[in-house]
Amino acid sequence: MSLDPQDPRDRRDRPAADDPERGDVPGWVLVTLMTAGLVVALWAVAGPLLEGAFVDAISSVTGR
Repeated sequence: MSLDPQDPRDRRDRPAADDPERGDVPGWVLVTLMTAGLVVALWAVAGPLLEGAFVDAISSVTGR
């Protein structure tokens, strides 16, 4: 197996390091972590309310 960077078989279809379309990895990591944090916070606040609403709905359907 060749590891020669000049060998066209070793070239991958990936953007160069200076390509503006390369993306912002730290930015995406931050967005992902912030989204996960928001989901956890909303779930902590709304979880008991949603559970109560679900139990009430099931109780009204089953008659218990």
